[in-house]
Amino acid sequence: MNALRNKVQLIGNAGNDPEIKTFEAGRKLARFVIATNESYYNDKGEKITDTQWHTITAWGKTADIIEKYVKKGKEVAVEGKLTHRAYDDKNGDKRYITEVVVNDILLLGK
Repeated sequence: MNALRNKVQLIGNAGNDPEIKTFEAGRKLARFVIATNESYYNDKGEKITDTQWHTITAWGKTADIIEKYVKKGKEVAVEGKLTHRAYDDKNGDKRYITEVVVNDILLLGK
């Protein structure tokens, strides 16, 4: 059950081409966003689509796969853990980030 404590699975479309950073010793980071859509009908019978945006980060070999194959609009399934962090921006304001750190990705669609 420990594997279920912090596990996220999402299927969505890449909202941008991944941003790739390579650090010293060759360690690679990939960062992009995906959009997930959920549809429902309101009281008037109108179909409403709710889109949520999720920041995705990946390291190492997973980042290599993302760099090669993920482009804006590509449908992907990701699995990882939810993380939160905070930092001070250049104006001294506190900023908060929630992201999914991916350990597995599946390329879907064409």
